[in-house]
This record gives sequence, structure tokens and C-alpha cells, in this order.
Amino acid sequence: MKLNKIILSAGIMAMGCLSAFAQAPEEPQAKTVYDFNPHWYIQLQGGAQYTLGEISFKKLVSPNVQLAGGYEFNPVLGLRLSVNAWQSKGGSEYLGDVYKWKWNYVAPMLDLKVNLTNAFLGYKYNRVVNFSALLGVGANIAWHNDDAAEAYADMYVASALTYPNALNIYDSPLEYLWDGTAVRFVARAGFALDFRLNDNWSLGLEATANGLIDRYNSKKAGNPDWYFNALAGVRYNFGKTYNERVIPAPKPAERIIERIIEKPAPAPAPAPVVKAEPIRRDIFFKINSSEIRPTEAYKVEEIARFLKSNKDAKADITGYADAGTGTAAINNRLSAARAKAVVDALVNQYGIDASRINENSKGSTVQPFADNDSNRVTICLAE
Repeated sequence: MKLNKIILSAGIMAMGCLSAFAQAPEEPQAKTVYDFNPHWYIQLQGGAQYTLGEISFKKLVSPNVQLAGGYEFNPVLGLRLSVNAWQSKGGSEYLGDVYKWKWNYVAPMLDLKVNLTNAFLGYKYNRVVNFSALLGVGANIAWHNDDAAEAYADMYVASALTYPNALNIYDSPLEYLWDGTAVRFVARAGFALDFRLNDNWSLGLEATANGLIDRYNSKKAGNPDWYFNALAGVRYNFGKTYNERVIPAPKPAERIIERIIEKPAPAPAPAPVVKAEPIRRDIFFKINSSEIRPTEAYKVEEIARFLKSNKDAKADITGYADAGTGTAAINNRLSAARAKAVVDALVNQYGIDASRINENSKGSTVQPFADNDSNRVTICLAE
């Protein structure tokens, strides 16, 4: 019975120790944030255009190109100046025959670009896909409408052959036939998908609907004329699209080590010396680096202060490397360099005697933390 009580008491004490260990607060970490950087870009695209008409779809498809340059003001809003050009097509059925014609155009446009992905999901500097809405206005400058004039003449001949004895029977659908160069207002709306390749390059898909007055295709329809562009291409961003900054971890409150001095007995006696509790500091490094960062330097200072306050205390300095990066040889060298960096700082910067420091390194064979990145560390234990 007595043995059972002893075993039960030992179990309770062990559980209490494990609970205290599990609830120990983690060392505060520095945080890296990425801020959007306004930037210019240039974009080149090619694809196809469909001009809305009355004949089959494939007969009204034309090649299309676009060159654009723009500026992103913030993660959501940007402006661009684009030049869209090449060819549009028209067509009509008249007296049982199909007539089609084409003409050239160039359309400089000013577009507002709204990044809906960033607007609803928040900015992420390395997001692979971004979806944006486009709204634009500009001018359509068209010329070389000779095919439409020939179609008009052919329709007239067909009418005369079909109704040779009729007077004023000719009624062509090309009531708005134009010649020379025509400049018209155009408005458009659409969407764009950008696929990030790296910080500067991306691939893009774009689809827009463009509306003009009812004179663009030479036909009178009683409603606006439309053409639709489907484009794909590449985009290059000038300069950095984001800035990286580190928010230092809050400095932990200093631990106050109390010395307990017993009340002296009636006979004078020296006060007992209370041994200070050991301290541990984990100094974290960037990937593939053994340089002590400014955000971690205060931990080295705390170890030095402890050693100076406790003349008999010694320090164990052990370097590590994360197993997820590099080879075993590289990690052995890197962990040794991290340990040496801390030892050199204690000796050269704070004047700690090297004989009081035990230097060691474990490479990536030992991983003291479950999180891979936290194993880029030097663990310092002074007691």
C-alpha cells in the first residue's frame, strides 16, 4: 500500500512537470512583411477579334494585336494606355448572296484596371493568379474601307439583274457606307487574368467588348456596333513590385533574479549565497546565414550580462542548421559558423573569457524544434 502511494505521488509530480513545460511561452519572433510598391509595366498581346454581324461567326473573325503601358498605383487600382489595332470585318446577305468586307483600324484607349482578387482577398506579393476588371474609353480610327464599296457596287448590280424592269428597287443594307478615314468614340469593358512567373514577368489573358455608334460596319442597324477582342500575351514590370521589411520581435521583459539573504543569527555569520537560475536564449538566423541579426543581438547581450553577474557561471553554445535546406556538409559548416558567431560576440564584444564558454555544433542531425525554419538557430545555455 505504501509503495502504491509513492508511485502515485511520483506520477502526479511528473505530469505537473510536463504540463509546465508544455505551457512555457515561446520566444517572440521577428516578423517579415511585404508591402506593395507602385510600379510601371509594359504589355504585348495578340489574338483575335469578332465583329458582331449577321453572317457566320468564322467569316467575321480577324487578327488583332495590342501594345499597352500602365502604372499600378496600389494593389487594387491601376491605369494603362493601350493601342489596339489591325482589322475588323463586316458582312450581309442580299438577294440570296453573302457579301463580306474588311477594313483596318487603330484604337488608342485609356483603361482603368481594378484588381478584384486583391480587393476581396487582400494583397499577396507572390500570388500566382490575379483577376481584374477593365473599363476604358478612347478613339477608333478606321480606314481602307474599299471592300465595303465593292460590295455595295456588287449589290447594286445584283439588284439590277434581278429586277431589270423595276425602277428604284435598289435598297442596299450599306446605308452608312463611309470612305477615307473615320474617327469614332469607343468604350469598352472586360476582364483580365494575369499568371505570375516571377517578380517581373507574367502571362496574361484578356477579353473585352467594344461598343461604337451605328456606322462602324457601314450598315444601318438601329443599334450600336460591337467588336469583341480575345488576347493573350506577356507583361514586364519595371523595378521592384514589393518591398520587404522586418518588424522586430518585442523585447521580452527582463527576468529579475532575487537573492535571498537570511536574517543573521545573533552571532555574526556570512549570508548564504543563492545560486542564480540558469538562463537559455535561442538566437535565430536567416537561411544560409551565420550573421547575428540586429533583432537577435539583445539575446547575446543578456547571456553576457548573466555571465558577468555570475563569475562562476559557464555557457554552452550549440549551433544548428535546418534539415530542409542544404546538404549535410553545408549544414555542418553552417551550424559551426553560427555557434562561432555567438562565441566571438561574447568574447570580443562583451569581454567574456573564452575558458568559460563551451562551443559545439550539431549540423542538421539534431532538430531541436518541430518547425523546420526555427532550426536555423544557436541555443545558448548559461548556468
